[in-house]
Amino acid sequence: MSDIEPQAVEALLDAAFGSGRFGRTAYRIREGADAVPALSFALVEGGVLIGTIQCWPVAHRAADGAATPLVMVGPVAVRPDVQRGGHGRALMAHMLAAAETRADSALMMIGDPEYYGRFFAFTAEATGAWDLPGPFERRRLLARAVNGHALPTAAGTIGPR
Repeated sequence: MSDIEPQAVEALLDAAFGSGRFGRTAYRIREGADAVPALSFALVEGGVLIGTIQCWPVAHRAADGAATPLVMVGPVAVRPDVQRGGHGRALMAHMLAAAETRADSALMMIGDPEYYGRFFAFTAEATGAWDLPGPFERRRLLARAVNGHALPTAAGTIGPR
């Protein structure tokens, strides 16, 4: 995504999620982190940014202090006037293909389990004892092993690496 102006990405995120997006728990989890370039992509058509996916370095910290690195997936954003055209699914598939060889840890996200489970094999099986630094729906806390990296299953809090 280095070729895309950061302001264009922010404008797209505002259009897709609204300006209140900064208060979401997901922003607390990745606070202070820079997106992982090898797993963050933009979808451009006719020179115009129409979609983006960003991934972030985060960690699972157990009560005993053990930290397990994870990659937080999202946001996945598509310009509102072209949503429902398969662009978000294409961005996720592209990121997952890259993650199979480039991810330095397993993946986690906050998302719709019916969608991300059905199409991308994310589940809440390993996340039952995880906590986040803000409100969240437990059923929407999803994870997926990738590139040989297992998921932590112990109790712990997800936050910046």
